[in-house]
Amino acid sequence: MNKDTEALYRELKQLADEDGYILQSDKVILEDLLIGLIENEKRYGYRSCPCRLASGTLADDMDIICPCDYRDPDLEDFGCCYCTLYVTEDWISSKKPHLPIPERRPVEKILGKGEDLDMTVEEGSEKISVWRCTVCGYLAARAEPPAQCPICKAKKERFEKFLLK
Repeated sequence: MNKDTEALYRELKQLADEDGYILQSDKVILEDLLIGLIENEKRYGYRSCPCRLASGTLADDMDIICPCDYRDPDLEDFGCCYCTLYVTEDWISSKKPHLPIPERRPVEKILGKGEDLDMTVEEGSEKISVWRCTVCGYLAARAEPPAQCPICKAKKERFEKFLLK
């Protein structure tokens, strides 16, 4: 981890400890999530969940600022939050099965105010698209889909370009 991800890790670890939760133990997944939070903070000015699409408007995204409003119910029902940043001992020990977490965020918050959304943006010289895992619904914003879904472990071929119409 670099100094930024290490500092964020320490901050989130303290919050998790205070709330009685554990942070993701897979170092690769954990670092990807931390990088996503840092990138979202640079992009929007706040740490929106790295596994959800933020609108870029703080008032519209208050529910997905990490730790999001959906963390506690996800942990209670599934043993981990939507992006698996926060987990429980039961999830780590597999007492809670590693199932896909359903999206609790209301559709109108995901889709915005009904306008069409172009999910491909240019960042520098690179085009970034949003990819959706067809197995569990995980969303990833990057040039190419991930090699493996961090949630359900589906392979790259199970991702599709995510379009909102």
